[in-house]
Amino acid sequence: MKIAQLHELFLQSNTVSTDTRKVTKDGMFFALKGDNFNGNTFAKQALENGAKFVIIDEEAFLINTQTILVDNVLNTLQELATYHRNYLKIKIIALTGSNGKTTTKELINAALSQKYKTVATIGNLNNHIGVPLTLLSMNTDTEIGIVEMGANHLKEIEFLCNIAQPDYGYITNFGKAHLEGFGSMEGVIKGKTELYNYLVKNNKHIFFNADDPIQAGKLSGSINKFGFSQTNATYYKIELLEANPFVKLKVEDYTITSNLIGAYNFTNLCAATSIAKYFDVPLKDIKIGIENYTPQNNRSQIIHLKNNKVILDAYNANPSSMQAALTNFSNLKDDNKIVILGDMFELGTEAEKEHENIAQLAIDLNFDKIYLVGENFFNTETFSNKLQKHISFEAFKNSFTKPENATLLIKGSRGMALERTLDLM
Repeated sequence: MKIAQLHELFLQSNTVSTDTRKVTKDGMFFALKGDNFNGNTFAKQALENGAKFVIIDEEAFLINTQTILVDNVLNTLQELATYHRNYLKIKIIALTGSNGKTTTKELINAALSQKYKTVATIGNLNNHIGVPLTLLSMNTDTEIGIVEMGANHLKEIEFLCNIAQPDYGYITNFGKAHLEGFGSMEGVIKGKTELYNYLVKNNKHIFFNADDPIQAGKLSGSINKFGFSQTNATYYKIELLEANPFVKLKVEDYTITSNLIGAYNFTNLCAATSIAKYFDVPLKDIKIGIENYTPQNNRSQIIHLKNNKVILDAYNANPSSMQAALTNFSNLKDDNKIVILGDMFELGTEAEKEHENIAQLAIDLNFDKIYLVGENFFNTETFSNKLQKHISFEAFKNSFTKPENATLLIKGSRGMALERTLDLM
């Protein structure tokens, strides 16, 4: 079946799903395959759950005219997403980066939605499956689509750009994330810059942080760019007023007080503000959108628990974001500061050195108590009488004593699930 014909069937469906548990009545189910599963085997179940059409790529699972046989289900999903994106002819903003992608995406959406009908990536569905699903969730009412793109190896962002075909793009930063896949910081920069390369090649528009020397250098010869800066009057000026704990910024005659903590969120707020400004959203409305945004999903959340205050940043971690979080935490004026740090994953051969560096940084910043959780941190050679190391969360759980009148920073990679610490308090 040709993509145009499949798109006609898609328009008759009300949702798209790759999980039979999420199939809705009259939805379209794509029977994807993985290392340990074959979605084709769920074709019958998807129909029973209410699917109007089921896309399969194994003839043995043809049931009736509602099952559509294609050469490759994943490729078909991606091709359909691109076809639908062009069918809608809407503006697409893509963003990637090492840290802050999801927060920045949510902020951009919060600001732009004050004027436009927007659709943004749900959660962090930002890979070769998530990007197509995001595009297919847009409809004729959508005016601007905001697509988050994640990557852990070279050529992945380039591939996602070819699917989404963005008109605009922004890179949050370049940090020590996914070093195992990218190989080095140089690999990270090269991989993330694939977004800007696509935009330049196709004469599209770039948003960027003019105070980031790497970005400024990469884009020195680009014409279609709109940047923000604290000091350079050539670009849109946004000033950081304070971050203790919430980030407050000045934009023209407006002061915007966010619900985000940490100076590291300043550039995320700048990106959302400047992008919304570019699209002619009035500053008073940008202020409303940003000030009404509250972080969730374990991302820089402030949680008050009886006599303690917790900064929960346990969604993800890499050396760059860990350093930023620790430095910001040290600058807070609170007393009795405790840090609970979990292992950072996907660092490859750099894991030992990077965990050692973060452990030493935590000691140097002189926090009142430091807990290191996970095998990588457990094997570090750092020592302090304020430091405790635990090889696993269970070991940490068994020795942790609930503090009183303390401020705690909890940060680690998603696999460490350090939000479980809240149950101990």
